Amino acid sequence: MARIRVGLLFGGRSVEHQVSLSSATSIFHALDPDKYEVTLIAVDPEGRWRIGAGPELLPEKAVTGTEVRLPAVPGANLVPARSGAEAAPGPLDVVFPIIHGRGGEDGSLQGLLELAELPYVGSGVLSSAVQMDKDVARRLLAGAGIPVVPDVVLRGADVEEGRRSAAQAAIESLGLPVFVKPANSGSSVGISKADDLDSLIEAIAVAARYDTKIVIEKAVDAREIEVAVLGNDCPEASVPGEIVPSHEFYDYESKYLDEATELVVPARVPEETSKRIRSMATAAFQALEAEGIARVDFFLERDTGELYVNELNSLPGFTESSMFPRLWAASGLPYPALLDRMIELAIERHGRRSKLETSFQG
Repeated sequence: MARIRVGLLFGGRSVEHQVSLSSATSIFHALDPDKYEVTLIAVDPEGRWRIGAGPELLPEKAVTGTEVRLPAVPGANLVPARSGAEAAPGPLDVVFPIIHGRGGEDGSLQGLLELAELPYVGSGVLSSAVQMDKDVARRLLAGAGIPVVPDVVLRGADVEEGRRSAAQAAIESLGLPVFVKPANSGSSVGISKADDLDSLIEAIAVAARYDTKIVIEKAVDAREIEVAVLGNDCPEASVPGEIVPSHEFYDYESKYLDEATELVVPARVPEETSKRIRSMATAAFQALEAEGIARVDFFLERDTGELYVNELNSLPGFTESSMFPRLWAASGLPYPALLDRMIELAIERHGRRSKLETSFQG
């Protein structure tokens, strides 16, 4: 049987570039070479696509490879960016994007792959964009009757010039403490906790370095629970896991640098609570039109047991120690089999869409 030709696409221009390289390295080593012919496609920090040559190259080496482009036309293949450059590899059967953050999971990359009519892992344009935007995602979740934490959204002049008055209004609405987040960012980059007016003004300034829209949310005393969801029309949820951060909250350092952060899989919650979390995870997945995969992050309030959806992540971290693959391993689907299933779902989704008519016969 011919091997499936997979384009492993990683890197990117976002602040999560290095996280993406780590995810790609794990995926590259776990894909079965008897099943897959893998092409490494790195997006360097300037946004140029580069190709890795030979199976001996690791993803971090591909960032310096030959520059290529993907034309935005049906049936497109990778082509050299400059005349006279060495030929790009043959056609791809499926693209496995693992670019975190802006330009990778916000719908823009998915749009390019749609124009090229290439199957790809993960959600489509609409859902990717929605999941990336914490504000829009929460409004849709709330509209579907799924509980979310109360928040206030700042834009434009409130972010640039009116921070003090905007901060005062947020405190009047939400009280203190609060968390301040860029609306479109991941890996906890740009997130701060504010306990008073001055620290809130400073937190808004920090978040504004990464986005023009800022979300200020009410702080709740809660456990952080995560669930991995897998599927297209009939999604399934993994067992829930719990993040026990070494810091006051689950910031970038806790996620990637501090080994004291504990990932508890499965989460130590009653069976009834576990069922409720999993049911809400698939409901949130469908409410945001997700496909393929998503990690659904929850707050479980300590005193009341209230459950809130914090956010969905359309392309979560994918090292073998990352929460998404760990949750599925604990649910009976080991890492290599999980990658197989993700690729199957991508090809299945593309096959359904390719049967749709593109002209009106009258």
